[in-house]
Order: sequence, then C-alpha cells, then structure tokens
Amino acid sequence: MAEDEEAKNSEETIQPTFPSSRVKKIVKLDGDINKVNSEALFLISCSSQLFLEFIAERSARVAIEKKRKTVKLEHLRVAVKRHQPTSDFLLDSLPLPSQPVDGRPDAERTRSRTSLGDKPVPAGTRRIDDFFRNGS
Repeated sequence: MAEDEEAKNSEETIQPTFPSSRVKKIVKLDGDINKVNSEALFLISCSSQLFLEFIAERSARVAIEKKRKTVKLEHLRVAVKRHQPTSDFLLDSLPLPSQPVDGRPDAERTRSRTSLGDKPVPAGTRRIDDFFRNGS
C-alpha cells in the first residue's frame, strides 16, 4: 500500500502558481542576469512558493498564539525571528513597526484608508504589486 502511494506522488506534476513571465521579470531586474534557463525559472518559482507558504504558516501560528484573526507585520516579524536561517537574511528587509504619527487610534486610521495604494512608498523603491499587475 505504501508503494502505491509513493508511485502516485512521483507521478504528480508540480506546477508553480506564480506566473513564470512575472518571475522572469523579477529575476532579470538583477543587472548581472541576461538570460534565465527554463529549469532555473521553474526551480525559483517552486522554491519561492514553498518559502511563502512556510512564512505564511509560521505567521498564522503566531497570530493564533496571540489570539488574533488577522496576520499583521508584527506576527511576520516574530515568525521570522523564531526561524534562524530565515532571520539571517530576511529580518533586515522587513519594515520596522511604525508608531502612529497622527495620534489617531489604529481602527480609525484603518477606516480612513481605502486601499493599499494610499500608503506612501520611500523614494527609489517600487511596490511588489507592480510586478504582478497585467501589462507590466
């Protein structure tokens, strides 16, 4: 019975959910890369998907531990800190938790903002959403 399961698992085709053209664009943002091999692109897509699933699961666990239903940046930071290999390269890239500038409560600020696009982006940076929009 175990052999049948192994045969089924080995026959499954793995398909990453990220659009390969978008992943290729992101990879080519590195000036040193001119061409991307299709096998390398496939591996990058699969590993990125697995990594994001891993981080999302860890962050969700932290949110549950803190009795929250919404995963926030603070939960992501705690999840990354708890996993040393991830912490080594990712923690410095995560934004620091910000203090409210205008003195309004958190819920009031959330209600006044209609979309993610309203947030100012530091000069010289682009939102990752731009890479995943049609026609980019």
